[in-house]
Amino acid sequence: MKSSAPQKRRGFVVSIRWQLMLCIGLMTLLTLALVWGVITYALVPQYNRTIRRKLENKATAIVALIDQSDAPIATRDFGVLALNTDFWQNLSDTFREKAINVDGCCVDFSDSTLRCLKAYESMYPCLLHESTGAFTGEFGYNVNTAVVIQMRQKLFLNGSLFEVVRSSSSQQMLVGSLSADGKYGVIISTSLAQISTAAEVLRSILIPLALFLLVLDLLFAMLFSRWFTRPIERLSAGAQEIASGNYDVQISVVHRDEIGRLAEDFNHMASEVKRSAQLEKDILANVSHDLRTPLTLIKGYAETVRDLTGTDAEKRTEQCNIIVDETDRLSALVNSVMELSKVQNGSEKPNLVDFDMSELCFEVAGRYDALCDQNHWTLRLEADHAAPVSADPAMMERVLHNLLGNAFHHIGEDGVVVLRVLPLEKGCRVEVEDHGPGIPPEDLPHLFDRYYRARQDAGKTGTGLGLSITKAILQQHGFAFGVNSAVGQGSTFWFTMQDTRQQPNP
Repeated sequence: MKSSAPQKRRGFVVSIRWQLMLCIGLMTLLTLALVWGVITYALVPQYNRTIRRKLENKATAIVALIDQSDAPIATRDFGVLALNTDFWQNLSDTFREKAINVDGCCVDFSDSTLRCLKAYESMYPCLLHESTGAFTGEFGYNVNTAVVIQMRQKLFLNGSLFEVVRSSSSQQMLVGSLSADGKYGVIISTSLAQISTAAEVLRSILIPLALFLLVLDLLFAMLFSRWFTRPIERLSAGAQEIASGNYDVQISVVHRDEIGRLAEDFNHMASEVKRSAQLEKDILANVSHDLRTPLTLIKGYAETVRDLTGTDAEKRTEQCNIIVDETDRLSALVNSVMELSKVQNGSEKPNLVDFDMSELCFEVAGRYDALCDQNHWTLRLEADHAAPVSADPAMMERVLHNLLGNAFHHIGEDGVVVLRVLPLEKGCRVEVEDHGPGIPPEDLPHLFDRYYRARQDAGKTGTGLGLSITKAILQQHGFAFGVNSAVGQGSTFWFTMQDTRQQPNP
């Protein structure tokens, strides 16, 4: 059977290690594809947009200088007005001081007759002026080429200009702007770097770079996945050990991250499983003992009635009473097991009702009058104030009976048990106090476990389920509970209840 279960899970399964390697590999390929797309489709347009925006800003600044100039205007041939010499001197100073940076640019000034007024060159070669020199101030070599005249015509016709002119070896971006009165035009241009060639170079080296990065990432993913999955493999091996019945497994906690917390939780789980397994063994021992005695008595007395005392009415009645008592013990054990099962698996849920807990304690205490009179015991009720709560009264009655039964089972020499209700600001606290032998400290954490018996209770009759049922009921209501005890001084079992303004925890 152990070998058949794993066989059902066999098949093609991708381990976490391969999933990590696949994920990192895909991320690498996706990143490289994104880089290739940017180089192919976004690099050149973005570069051109950036260059155009810079040229437009420079042209606007230069035209603003023309519009703001108040220098006298000189007359030129054919009646065309030309800007004064002082303006050109101020403009040259502006360019030289980099207030308007025209390094690497060609600046062409023209008037409405499409003739050149001035040209500044800081670019080689220039497709507009066919210049071959460097920036030296005024430049007059072929400043009226067919290309520049055509661009001036477009500028004065449209009021603005944006063009890209190309030759076999270079290309140049042009931006033009007119003065406010429309008499002067400024065309500023710069050479476009071979961005398309650069993109081709980048694409050509991208393939070997992608292969190198992919191999490097896969190697890194392999090392990382081994480091990452090693604690998980230890957890898996530990789980298999527990499944095979070895409950002493503890995983070393190396990391302080989520996996480390998982290892801590696993160790806690293993400890709880070990304790539960021990409790199950105790269950078998205790239940078998509790069942064996009444069954043996029932069988023995039944055979006696059948074979020997069938005609003796008095003995028959006595022996039949013993059979009935032992049957009641069996019924109580079975009922306790069934009750605990129903409460713990949630099939029996609390039916919340508003009631007075002090009044319920008064009713429950009255049912022990006969027991106390018979054994000369005293049940002292301290519930003088109303304690409104919201809970299931039937379940709370079971809790009281279980705690009182436990207290009478360990009653002290004074024969006194105290049932106390203490009103609180947000509910009440219920205490059941006895003056018995008390509970050793090592037994306190386990009192509410199923079938757990303190050492001083060994050999006593009882199902060992009363406090477990009490724990399950109080947990369903979300009530806090506990026990205070000292050896030789008795014990006080307590629980606190929420009032009608609060809702129980789920």
